[in-house]
Amino acid sequence: MQGLMMQLPLLISGLIAHADRNHGDITIVSRLAEDPHGPLHRTTWRETHRRARQLANALAHLSVRQGDRVATLAWNTHRHLELYYAVAGSGAVCHTVNPRLFDDQIAWILAHADAQVLFFDATFADIVARIAHKLPQVTHFVQMTGREHLPAKFPRELLAYEDLVHRHSEHYAWPQLDENTASSLCYTSGTTGNPKGVLYSHRSTVLHAYACALPDSFGICARDTVMPVVPMYHVNAWGLPYIAALTGARLVLPGPLLDGASLHRLIVDEGVSFSNGVPTVWAGLLQHLAQQGGGLGRLRRLAIGGSACPPAMAESFARHGVEVLRTWGMTELSPIGTVNVPRADEATLAPERREVQGLTQGRPLPGVELAILDDDGQALPHDGESFGELVVRAPWSLRQYYGREEGDGFTADGWFRTGDVATIDAGGYMHITDRAKDVIKSGGEWISSIELENILASHPAVAEAAAVAVPHPKWDERPLMAVVLKPGAGLDRNAMRAFYDGKIAHWWLPDDLVVVDEIPHTATGKINKLALRERFRTYRWQSQPVTVTQPR
Repeated sequence: MQGLMMQLPLLISGLIAHADRNHGDITIVSRLAEDPHGPLHRTTWRETHRRARQLANALAHLSVRQGDRVATLAWNTHRHLELYYAVAGSGAVCHTVNPRLFDDQIAWILAHADAQVLFFDATFADIVARIAHKLPQVTHFVQMTGREHLPAKFPRELLAYEDLVHRHSEHYAWPQLDENTASSLCYTSGTTGNPKGVLYSHRSTVLHAYACALPDSFGICARDTVMPVVPMYHVNAWGLPYIAALTGARLVLPGPLLDGASLHRLIVDEGVSFSNGVPTVWAGLLQHLAQQGGGLGRLRRLAIGGSACPPAMAESFARHGVEVLRTWGMTELSPIGTVNVPRADEATLAPERREVQGLTQGRPLPGVELAILDDDGQALPHDGESFGELVVRAPWSLRQYYGREEGDGFTADGWFRTGDVATIDAGGYMHITDRAKDVIKSGGEWISSIELENILASHPAVAEAAAVAVPHPKWDERPLMAVVLKPGAGLDRNAMRAFYDGKIAHWWLPDDLVVVDEIPHTATGKINKLALRERFRTYRWQSQPVTVTQPR
């Protein structure tokens, strides 16, 4: 027997319509990408909904059909927010692209996704101009400004965002899509080979928003002013643009200015109560406070993820009355899987146990299931001591990568392999103990060790190269290259970095290199990254390059 309940689909358009009906006059504050130091732009949820409908009509005029990919290279602004709702709401796929990637990677991702339209902020006009000739499938290029900000020269016909909006009617009825319709597309980066696409659905996105808004998750409500510092091109800003519409929260969008002083000004002036970001961003804010003084106004909660939050950082924010919520997630998980919010019985725990629990990645959101497996794929006990491969399943976890074979990255019974090694205790608290993958996480972004190694191995002085993640005081981790040189050859840091120039994104550049007699290998012939990480765990970053030569 089935229940006799209405079958209303969970749709992203329902979130913006709800915000309009019930919280329409709540403000949305935004820095403009084309004039970030100018006056702040102010709008409302009602006006955002109206312009999203105009933009949906504009997309139809550009021959965008349901299922077509509409790409963005954009900061967190009111226009990007409008695109989120217009694209997905009309049945197309909002394909956000990380502009921090190397040009060839961006072009490859856009081609792989078969993006038909590309919207971009003026900040990224040069990037788009450089790769436009590689994007024959893109039929329309739209700069997210008024016509007065368009560049004098551009290799393809260029449209102005504001023209598109103003030329079209606000009368648009959101289609009643199947809730499993694709809504947005994000690509992972930093793994071996090309990036992998994760194709979210309306259902997964709405459920993820509901779960993240719960008190034992982010705890966001209509009394909050939310500032997503995580870029909207990075896993949909962890869902905050959807969560804010769902709850009726006030929204503050910081645009391209993410330095400590600029964030502090917004936090205080706009009364921000909740924000999210990677530790690197918050280190800049704390540094600004240490130098300039001042408080953090109404800020009460920070969700920190991407990299582990250092205990000293959490303690610094606590002194300002701000609670740090440690989180764990992945692009493949929409992305939030766990949040460290204490349980009622925490007060009865011994102080040392509370401290250990407080440093974990937290407990799974309702709907998220975690397990740890041994080398034979057998489940390990959740005793806080046994560690193994972390696997996950959830209503907002992918079941297959976009454009890849089914089963790639999954166990035989359908659990997603995260690539992390973890423990889980009896209370559900999960703690990452190591990463199975050998990627390097710098400032919350992945760097591929394999790609760094392959490039440097082609240098005429290098016999063998290995990239290893070494702790860094600012960026959490930075790449250090261990190299074996050919007899009589020499290589210094400057020459190494020059060799990488033009081959990778600038922020991927290794900070230093060390010459070793040999690189350790496992029994199967693979580079033993675990041994290298342990060897260079206490490595001190050099302020001056040192020329080294391999002995004959």
